[in-house]
Amino acid sequence: MFQYQQQQTYFAQVAGGFDEPAADELRELGAKEIHNAFRGMYFKADQPTLYRINYQARLPARVLAPLITFDCHSAKYLHRTAVRLDWQQLMAVTDTFAVQAAVSATPSLKHSQFAALTVKDAVCDYFREKCGRRPNVDTRNPDLGLHLFVRNNRATISVDVSGGSLHKRGYRLASVAAPLQETLAAAIIRLSGWDGTKPLMDPMCGSGTLLGEAVMHYCRIPAGFLRDKWGFRCLPDYSEKDWLAVKSAADEAIRPLAAGLLSGGDIQRDALRAARRNLAELLTASGTGAADLREVNLSCRDFRQMEKLSNTVIMVNPPYGVRLGERDEAEGLLKEFGDFLKQRCTGCTAFVYVGDSKLLKKVGLKPAWKKELNNGGLEGVLGKFDLY
Repeated sequence: MFQYQQQQTYFAQVAGGFDEPAADELRELGAKEIHNAFRGMYFKADQPTLYRINYQARLPARVLAPLITFDCHSAKYLHRTAVRLDWQQLMAVTDTFAVQAAVSATPSLKHSQFAALTVKDAVCDYFREKCGRRPNVDTRNPDLGLHLFVRNNRATISVDVSGGSLHKRGYRLASVAAPLQETLAAAIIRLSGWDGTKPLMDPMCGSGTLLGEAVMHYCRIPAGFLRDKWGFRCLPDYSEKDWLAVKSAADEAIRPLAAGLLSGGDIQRDALRAARRNLAELLTASGTGAADLREVNLSCRDFRQMEKLSNTVIMVNPPYGVRLGERDEAEGLLKEFGDFLKQRCTGCTAFVYVGDSKLLKKVGLKPAWKKELNNGGLEGVLGKFDLY
């Protein structure tokens, strides 16, 4: 038996700052004995709960099923251990596979790419011995995704039971520069506590990721609703019956989007075209709204020209420059946005996410709280502002 079968323990990769809300989400979906670890958290789950977490969880980047954990002091021992695993329980020689690796504090394995190559060679050598031929590698769309993690000479080989990063919801068909990752947008919405009792507005919506995640949250659309590939189907104890029951129960809970609940604006017409296309894909495919976006008000406008807002939740991820010359522009924009909040948003609550905590000060308002949230390697911060 593999390690995950013996212990019913899995690992959810989560971004920095997501720990608490991600643990709450896993618990709500049925996970047990959750505890934090480096770059994520371990949890216990039976097979239906594992399927439910992959299908419905909005915050994890991916879920891994550990096959084996062992002391690893050399590439030679890594290969020797990996080649002994019963790979035919997970794939056929005609299937494709890929290996991702992350290595730290292990002098004998200094490069993640070399470590991944070592496991890849072990899988190929196993099948050569058993079948007389080797399986092919497909790094873009493998039948089986494997993950190697080595830290302080301790290695774990796992199956990626998510079948790729869970932030890829499937509705973002069009994009703009520096888009917000879906898992981060979902974390912002969860931390805000928005439940649909008040309208939500994104005055700098870009390609509409915050609005898309708001649609999924309000309409109870499973995060994986538009995904058609799952790594847990490779597991030897996979149950099609349990998976279909989990999917059916989640899909039955979907509800339509209330008209007028969501709105967004942007000064870039290309961004709005992308937002319209993405939201139309989500609303049409899930059956929660019309393709012509009657339910979501999107307009090409500058927040400086917007009318007064009241009793509204405002969420925004304003452009924040990282190149020389862009910083001053970003600071000026945030100052003007802070003036907009103070002068024209009475009785509202604003949530502002920026890539640098120093930029948040430019809003000119004291935040009710601040939370550090990682966005694709950037250590950003989310601030909540109560506007009386």
